[in-house]
Amino acid sequence: MSAPMHVAVRVVAWVLALTLMALPVVGVLNGWFAAQSWPLRRLTLTAEFERVNAEQVRAAMAPHAPRGFFAVDLEAIRTAVSQLPWVADVQVRKHWPDTLEVIVREHRAVARWGEDRLLSERGELFLAPGAAQVQGIPALQGPEGRAGEVLALFRDAEQRLAGTGLRPTGLGLSRRGSYALHLDEGATVLLGRAAPQARLARFARSIPQILASEQRPLLRADLRYTNGFAIRWASPGEAADNGTQDADS
Repeated sequence: MSAPMHVAVRVVAWVLALTLMALPVVGVLNGWFAAQSWPLRRLTLTAEFERVNAEQVRAAMAPHAPRGFFAVDLEAIRTAVSQLPWVADVQVRKHWPDTLEVIVREHRAVARWGEDRLLSERGELFLAPGAAQVQGIPALQGPEGRAGEVLALFRDAEQRLAGTGLRPTGLGLSRRGSYALHLDEGATVLLGRAAPQARLARFARSIPQILASEQRPLLRADLRYTNGFAIRWASPGEAADNGTQDADS
């Protein structure tokens, strides 16, 4: 055998040897053998379950979890669990040799937003079944991009009116940028567009004395004045007005 032929044979032999050595590695990395040889046996699920339960999470993971340690698609699991109602964030990790870890964070609703959405403590708007029936949270509405601003003003109103006998239950921001605050007895407080915090602070300082001297329920307070505000009291048998008419001044 000539020298060049001998070298060629050796090169081919080395290529074949390297290929045979690489195949198992490539196979494992691509999940060809992982499902059988390295099954996932343990699931660590971390969450403070309130609106979501462990069974829902496991059901969402079911199509993906049976795959082995190397073959499991972590992003597919994260996406599937993220699509569950009330789920805000999902982290998925695997730990050698057989453990899958899933961490779920739920939305915590602090307000209803419009007709069918909720506002989370992080200022995120999200859809959830039965959103309109969630109790114990205020009803807010306004342009979507100003949700954080609306929530901040509502919380300011709660603090300023604490101890006055008036309890805010909702706040609306019109398309023209005017605020209307709603109270638990059905009254409406018109804050307008300009300096709503300052107007609210002035109202909160004065209203306790005014309420103490008046026996009728508050129906409407209009704070859109430079140096004061106007109050309308309910007549006997008159229902409170929850509308926001004339609120855009």
